[in-house]
Amino acid sequence: MTTELSLVPWPAELETGGTPFVLDDSTVLVPDPGAEPTRLAEQLAAHLRSATGLPLPVTPGATPQANAAVRLALITDESLGREGYELTVTAEEVVIRAAAPAGLFYGAQTLRQLVPAGDRAVPGVRVRDVPRFGWRGMMLDIARHFFGTADIERFIDLVALYKINVVHLHLSDDQGWRLEIDGWPELARVGGRGQVGGGPGGYLSKAAYREIVAYAAQRYVTIVPEIDLPGHTNAALVAYPELSASEQPPEPYTGTRVGFSSLRVDSPQTAKFVRAVLTEVAELTPGPYVHIGGDEALSTPPDDYVRFMRDTVPVVASSGKQAVGWQEIVRAGLGPDALVQYWNTRQPEQAAEAARAGARLIMSPAAHVYLDMKYHDDWHLGQDWAGCVDVHDAYGWDPGTLVDGVDDTVVDGVEAALWTETITTMADIEVMTFPRLPAVAEVAWTPQARRDWDHFRARLAGHVRLWQALSVAFYRSEQVDWER
Repeated sequence: MTTELSLVPWPAELETGGTPFVLDDSTVLVPDPGAEPTRLAEQLAAHLRSATGLPLPVTPGATPQANAAVRLALITDESLGREGYELTVTAEEVVIRAAAPAGLFYGAQTLRQLVPAGDRAVPGVRVRDVPRFGWRGMMLDIARHFFGTADIERFIDLVALYKINVVHLHLSDDQGWRLEIDGWPELARVGGRGQVGGGPGGYLSKAAYREIVAYAAQRYVTIVPEIDLPGHTNAALVAYPELSASEQPPEPYTGTRVGFSSLRVDSPQTAKFVRAVLTEVAELTPGPYVHIGGDEALSTPPDDYVRFMRDTVPVVASSGKQAVGWQEIVRAGLGPDALVQYWNTRQPEQAAEAARAGARLIMSPAAHVYLDMKYHDDWHLGQDWAGCVDVHDAYGWDPGTLVDGVDDTVVDGVEAALWTETITTMADIEVMTFPRLPAVAEVAWTPQARRDWDHFRARLAGHVRLWQALSVAFYRSEQVDWER
């Protein structure tokens, strides 16, 4: 493998050594006719203008002058799938080809990495690239500390650069409820007031959520909303005490303990609440998934938990969505009716049990991809209950061999997670995400046979200029020989 190109994730196929293409004042972007290729060309042009200072006009369907074009072309090639692409750079032109617009988008992200800030020469390459997994996710917890529209949209921009195609928003927990629900208005107005350590909290209006969903879609990112049930519900119970298992109104919670709250599972009012909320969330979300949580419901009696999950998954299905839940939902014997998210590396048998029952899995092992874990013992942010997670920990694992009985045939994908008990600012989010998220992105995209730690760390070092140009806060891990 060559390390002369700082591409992350590393492509499935790459040939180097051709003559560079030099961007200059005469260069134009030429998309195939159509609204979406044109929009993607405008999006790419904006990034390249920022990096190069060149005008780079977009001229749909034009016949450009020789040696002056960056072309985006849709082709017929079923082997590329929806997300695959080809990128060819010669002295005469740069061409991104794909069978679908998503592939054009991912080819454009590769091109962006080939043109870091200040450079105008695009290395001569031929790339043919398809992802290993279809679900390449990043979860952001906005319940423990609230983050609004601008922060979430910046987060989407940064992770999409690394071909992440799912942003999972954790919208409810003991500390706060973060989404407006028409039929249950106190969830946001009352339940949204708090956060860890106190403070004003906040919530997303339905209009703000729709804006985020649309913004993500323009970057081929699917928003997966999570309403965590039946535990992690203290904020909802503050708003509507009649849903409480204890039948007593709880106090708002600003700490970080888990497992103490539960809905009253056998109540008709709870059933009404669950159906109304999940139906409204599904209606707000064009994507195919609704996440129902299911983790750490330590105060829900086991039989009640099983009954609740067996009743709730059909509610999601009736809204036209696929239910997703944390690995504890395996206890309910749902089989293939719910997508199972494996996180607790102390209980790998639950992942294996899910696979045996015909469920598909998202691999989110905390010891590798929980980006709220500290980088090292003295790091000032994060937690360490799953151990410290540095870049090598995030990179050095294989979703298809991590758990006995779980291989690529049952894995839908990989998802990193950033819980925000200790995260209070966008800079905190960024420094915990980078440089570990690019490592997870390569695990999710690149064929296992094409991955190599030393090769990756050499490439990752070259992303400093890109992050600096984007004003990204990041951690200079000692495991990487960073460019200065």
